[in-house]
Amino acid sequence: MTYDPNASDIRRRRFRPIPVRMLVPNMITLLAICAGLTAIRLSTEGRMELAVAAIVFAAALDGIDGRIARLIKGQSKFGAELDSLADFVNFGVAPGLMLYFWQLNELHDSGWIAAMVFAISMSLRLARFNATLDDPNKPPFAANFFTGVPAPAGAITVLLPIYLAFLGTPKPPALLTAFYTLLIAFLMVSRLPVFSGKTIRMRVPPELVLVVFVGVVFFVALLVVYPWQILSAGSILYLLSLPLGWRSYREQAIRHSAAVGAAAAANAPAAPATSFQAPLSHDGDEEQPPERLH
Repeated sequence: MTYDPNASDIRRRRFRPIPVRMLVPNMITLLAICAGLTAIRLSTEGRMELAVAAIVFAAALDGIDGRIARLIKGQSKFGAELDSLADFVNFGVAPGLMLYFWQLNELHDSGWIAAMVFAISMSLRLARFNATLDDPNKPPFAANFFTGVPAPAGAITVLLPIYLAFLGTPKPPALLTAFYTLLIAFLMVSRLPVFSGKTIRMRVPPELVLVVFVGVVFFVALLVVYPWQILSAGSILYLLSLPLGWRSYREQAIRHSAAVGAAAAANAPAAPATSFQAPLSHDGDEEQPPERLH
C-alpha cells in the first residue's frame, strides 16, 4: 500500500473549523422548523391560537435569517437548501394540517385532498423559485417581483378563516374553507407577479432612528394585543394588493420592451443609399437622329 501525502491534507480540509457566522443563520432556520413542527402538535391538541402564533413566529424568523446571513456574510449552499426545507414544513405542511384539524376534516377525503394540494403547491412553488433564481434571461426589473405568492405570505393568508373565527364571526362552511385553501394554493403556483421589495434599499436618517424603533415596537404591541384583527386586516389588504403588483410589472415590462426596441433600432446598421441616375446622351441634352445608312 503506497502512502499518499495528499490524503492528510484532504482530511484536514474536510474537517476544518467552520466560522460561527456560518452557523448563526442555520440556527435561526432550525429554530423556525421547531416552531412549525410545534404548530402541528398544538393544532392536534386543539390549541389553535398557540399554533397560529407559532406559524407567525416561524414567518418572522424566515424574514430575518436571510438578511442576517447577508449582513454577516454567512451565506452557504447548505443554508439555502435548509431554508427551502424549512419553508416547506413551516408554510406548506403545517398550515395545511392546521386547517384540516380545524375544519377540513368535516369533508373527510375531500378536505384531506385540499390540505394536500396546498402542501404540494408550496413545494412546487419553492422548487420553481430555486430553479429560476439565477435565470440569465430574466429582465432586470423582474428581480423586484416574486412569481406567485411567496411561501410566508401564502401561509399567513391561508389561515384567514381561522383569524375571522377567533374574531367571533360565524364559522364558514367547510366547503368554502376548502375552496379558499385551493385558491391560495393556485396563487402560489401561478405566474402572477407579486411585488417583493427586496431590491429597495432603505436608509433611515439619523434623526428618525428612534421614531422607527418606536414604530416597530408599537406594531409588535398591536400584534400581541390585537392579533386576530391585525392578521385579518393584513391578509385581506395583501390579497387586495395583488392586482397592483401585476399592474406595476406590466407597466415596467412595456417600458423595458420599448427601451430594448429603441436600442436595437439605434444599433441597427444603416441601409445602403441607392441613387437613380438618368442616362445622359453624348452630345447634350437633345438626342441626335441616327446616321443614314448608305
